[in-house]
Amino acid sequence: MIIEISVAVIALAFATGIYYLVRLLQKGTVSLEETNRTLAEVRNAVHGLTNESTQLIHTANQITRDVKGKIKAVEPLLESAHDVGEVLHSVTNTVKNAAVALGGVIPVQEHLPTNKVNIRVK
Repeated sequence: MIIEISVAVIALAFATGIYYLVRLLQKGTVSLEETNRTLAEVRNAVHGLTNESTQLIHTANQITRDVKGKIKAVEPLLESAHDVGEVLHSVTNTVKNAAVALGGVIPVQEHLPTNKVNIRVK
């Protein structure tokens, strides 16, 4: 009789253990399904961001090419302006040196004749 009771208790303990093991596995399955849904959402979000990032990079590359082209187009104009500035500087230095050299040769006129123009308003 003790053996029968012991077998019955062991069978009951085994059934209880199996019951809780099944419940644990069900909860694990639910958690894994939720994790899979979350991963799918993350994949979709990353895929969307990847597309947007790719478009942004293409746009940035296009803008960079456009700016480089415009810089190349304006560069000769800036070089010409630089050359004109150097020429004006050279002319100014030449005139200044000539004025210094001629400063003692040309007499300074004290009274310059003035031609006044009178305008009458009625």
